[in-house]
Amino acid sequence: MEDRLNKIINKQQKQLSEPDIKSTEEVMQLVGFIVSDEEYAIPMLNIQEIIKPIEYTRVPSVPDYVLGVFNLRGNVIPLIDLRRKFSLDVSKQSEDARYIVMKGQNSIAGFVIDRLTEAIRIRKDRIDPAPETLHKDKGMIYGIGKRDDSILTILRVESLLKRDF
Repeated sequence: MEDRLNKIINKQQKQLSEPDIKSTEEVMQLVGFIVSDEEYAIPMLNIQEIIKPIEYTRVPSVPDYVLGVFNLRGNVIPLIDLRRKFSLDVSKQSEDARYIVMKGQNSIAGFVIDRLTEAIRIRKDRIDPAPETLHKDKGMIYGIGKRDDSILTILRVESLLKRDF
């Protein structure tokens, strides 16, 4: 227990000794979430809201990752399963599952995630571009955020919202 406390204190002291980030342009504010065993994040400004799963209606002739549509205060919104969209193993939703309603310039959709993690502030100089093996302009990955103890895949919201159905 004491070792854990020392780690927390050291982390806080390190944060205090780092130069203060004055410009908001130097920091990206994200919301982290888990899909399967991986952590992803999206910019906080693209989130309309996060809700517990609600009833949805299936829609015929759509890709398998589109679960259907749901009604959110009078607006009909498509619901997309990120596990299926990312070609991951499909499993039953846990009680931690949530719908993240994301908005872009011209579209809105709900995405099923396994669970939320945390609000994240990361300096832009700690974000590397998407790996060269991916199509940078067409891919869903904005970049890879480097944290002290892990890496974080930052998704491109406009690519997630792009309709191919």
